[in-house]
Amino acid sequence: MSPALALAPPLGFSLTFDFDSAWSLFLGTILGILPVINPLGGATTFLAITEGDSDVEKRAQARRAAFYCVGILTAFLLFGSLIMKVFSISIPGIRIAGGIIVARVGFGMLASKSRTDADSEEHRAAVAKPDISFTPLAMPMLAGPGSIGVTLGFASLARGWQDYAAIIAGFVVVVLVTWVTLLAAVRAGKLVSAVGLRAMTQIMGLLLACMGIQFCVTGITEILREPAFIEAIRAVWRA
Repeated sequence: MSPALALAPPLGFSLTFDFDSAWSLFLGTILGILPVINPLGGATTFLAITEGDSDVEKRAQARRAAFYCVGILTAFLLFGSLIMKVFSISIPGIRIAGGIIVARVGFGMLASKSRTDADSEEHRAAVAKPDISFTPLAMPMLAGPGSIGVTLGFASLARGWQDYAAIIAGFVVVVLVTWVTLLAAVRAGKLVSAVGLRAMTQIMGLLLACMGIQFCVTGITEILREPAFIEAIRAVWRA
């Protein structure tokens, strides 16, 4: 049987399904995006940045972040090239901006003070802190420069609506795995003492700060390597 199935509905409109192409893109999206998002690493960070939130709020944050992540990746899949062209945004620019956000969160976690009383001012501030489900959790931690770059790469391989549908289905599978991992982290967090959670917060703050700075360094390096930038430097030097 041919891998391509042609359907001929009324009015003479035909649709062609290339199952091999769609299946390859579906599996490729999962294998390409899942390691970049890194649900296990994200779960540890999720526990650290939601310290002070109730389990109900943590689950709600994880659910919203999952929807946001699918939406962000789908938007870049369908309109990413157009958005980046209209606003003159490059992948290195996204990488640098995401690095600044991640580094800011990391430094904030390092500078935060420990709490000794559940009714302390710090605890009330933690409970009342802004929603982190969109930023920094969904973007740039989950749907960050790396996953966006992979998404744009798969967008260039899509040739029809079935290919786009397969890629989006891959997004959904990856985000479902990530969401389940975050929910499991909420349950596992109950087994960690306050001192252990505090130590984990400090460690993740340091790692996030390093990760954010590395994002910026990588983005700047990519800009310096761009042919247009090199030509501009040469033109200035010759002048």
